[in-house]
Amino acid sequence: MTQHKLIPVIDDPAIVAQVTAAFEAYERALIDNDVAAMNVLFWDAPETVRYGIAEIQHGGAAVRAWRESCAPVPKSRKRHRTVVTTFDRDYATVSTEFTSDATPLVGRQMQTWARLGAPDAAFGGWIIVAAHVSLIDAPDALAAYATLG
Repeated sequence: MTQHKLIPVIDDPAIVAQVTAAFEAYERALIDNDVAAMNVLFWDAPETVRYGIAEIQHGGAAVRAWRESCAPVPKSRKRHRTVVTTFDRDYATVSTEFTSDATPLVGRQMQTWARLGAPDAAFGGWIIVAAHVSLIDAPDALAAYATLG
C-alpha cells in the first residue's frame, strides 16, 4: 500500500497577514491592559494552556481569572524578531522576543494560533490555543537590540 504524505502550505501570504493582524491586536490589548480584548483572542476551552513567567494556567477559565488580577505589562515593552509561521489555512505559531524598562532580562513569547472561530468572526476566527512566556538573562541579545534602535 502506498502512503501519500500531504505537504502543508507554509506561509501563504494571505494567511500570514490574517495571523499577523490578530497577533498585533493581541499585542495592542496587552499594552493597553484591555482584558476583554485579550480574552476574545484566547481560546476559552479546558484544553487551553498558558505558561507564564511565574505562573501556569490550564484552561480558558484559569487564563481569564489570572488576567483579572495580574499586573499590566510595562508600557515600555518593545518586541524584537517576531516570526509568524503558518501551516495550511488553520494553524500558526508566533514567536517574539521582548524587552522593557522594567527588567534587564530578555522576554520570549510563543503562541500557537488556530482558526477555530467562524471565518466571518473577528480576525477570521484566529485565536490563541497555547502560549509560553519566559524571561532569560541574555546580555548579548540586549546589546544587539540596542543597535537596532
